[in-house]
Amino acid sequence: MTDAEFLAAFESCALPREQWTHQAHVRAAFLYASRSDLPTAIRQVRTSIKAYNKATKTPEATDRGYHETITVAFMQIVFSATVQTGPHNSSIEFCEAHPELLTKFALQQYYSKERLMTLEAKRDFVAPDLCPLPISASDSITKLNP
Repeated sequence: MTDAEFLAAFESCALPREQWTHQAHVRAAFLYASRSDLPTAIRQVRTSIKAYNKATKTPEATDRGYHETITVAFMQIVFSATVQTGPHNSSIEFCEAHPELLTKFALQQYYSKERLMTLEAKRDFVAPDLCPLPISASDSITKLNP
């Protein structure tokens, strides 16, 4: 599936649930990061994930459903990786260049499980407790693909 097909299916909530994998989350994050500044990309991915979860009736629990801190932190990591190693011609190329992001444990160097898996972190962004996220103030205003 091309990036355009993937994003269209995701945004229209037509992407089959079994295809909404961790790698699909990374692909979506990359696609939003590669066309917007960081704050806009975060808003777009947040809106799209919430709409997709609602459409697919994804249950909400501390470890399921939309999680604000995971979404924002992962967008910052993906955005930073894109700035540092881009441009990438596709989300698949980005994923191949960043296999470290394809594991669900990619946030463990930044967050303890005790901090990340709380209702507060699910509801609102909480800063990492192990090490700062790899994003600088200048990255947050950089548009990756003018």
